[in-house]
Amino acid sequence: MNSTGKFVNLCLFFLFIAVFISPLRADPLPDGENAPPGDDKPLFNEEPLHGKEPAAGDGPLSGGEDSDDGFFVFEAPPLILEVPGFQTRSFDDIFPDLSQLQKAMAMSSRGIRYSFENGESPSLIPSPASGINLLSRVMAKKPSHIIEALVLMPYNKRELDFLDIYNALRRIKNIQDHTLSIRGNDIKLFLDTTRLESAQRRRPIPDPPPANILPSSETMYLRFVDQYMGDLYVRGDISMGLYGITYSMSNFRDVFFSIFRIMKAESFSAIIYLEPVKEGILVYSMSGIYIPGFIAHRVNLTPNMNNRITILVNWINEGLREEENNNRRNFYQP
Repeated sequence: MNSTGKFVNLCLFFLFIAVFISPLRADPLPDGENAPPGDDKPLFNEEPLHGKEPAAGDGPLSGGEDSDDGFFVFEAPPLILEVPGFQTRSFDDIFPDLSQLQKAMAMSSRGIRYSFENGESPSLIPSPASGINLLSRVMAKKPSHIIEALVLMPYNKRELDFLDIYNALRRIKNIQDHTLSIRGNDIKLFLDTTRLESAQRRRPIPDPPPANILPSSETMYLRFVDQYMGDLYVRGDISMGLYGITYSMSNFRDVFFSIFRIMKAESFSAIIYLEPVKEGILVYSMSGIYIPGFIAHRVNLTPNMNNRITILVNWINEGLREEENNNRRNFYQP
């Protein structure tokens, strides 16, 4: 813009001020003296009310009798926040395509199990709308053998919540107490199960007392002494979701039998998802393990994996039943 245009705009600006903006009022000072230039009257009336309590609506922005001219009153509408309601899902919401026989099996004490190898398709697939996808996480480790399990544990005394599930999953020592009946004999698969201080300092530590605060996530390190596979060092990750809790377990060290390595680190993965539904606690798991072919051909791997999944399911069931007898205040810790 040239200098002539700038001068014209400036003149129009001052003309706008002179026409549309009224001068500030100035009251005379005592003894008739005029106020010096620039000494204007305060914007708000600061005189006391002489014992009069301010009435509702009084004030410089109220628009009442005491307000100054030129003020605009703006009354904002009330702010209303609508929080979407949370509704507990049902068993059919998550697994809508199960047959009646599959539903009956899932609601039994043992639940339902299927096994398949890499390249085959699973039988228990949650609804895509449920947001549950354990298969992709297990398959990311490229397992050779996979077992899926589903069981619905009905409520006995009261409905259980996230904190109940969380406390049930933290009692690691109890896993060693569970046995399996095989050919009429009670077999103890895990001779010892304990919590470790960390992945580097593998010193056994006791299970913590029951929690009253629910964290958003937690990582623990565990040691399973398997009667047939030796020491199994497991990392357990608990994470909270919108509807349920996910418990992921994976071996963070190689597994040896005598002097032979039978499983590399991160070759085993078990992901257990637990959700309080209308009918009870839904327990859905997907477990995978990679075993070299020359070993897998000599070991009937599927029933061995299935037995260990059975131990974990029974352990969870026992922990949830114990929580039913507890009454604690529940909190959430971000």
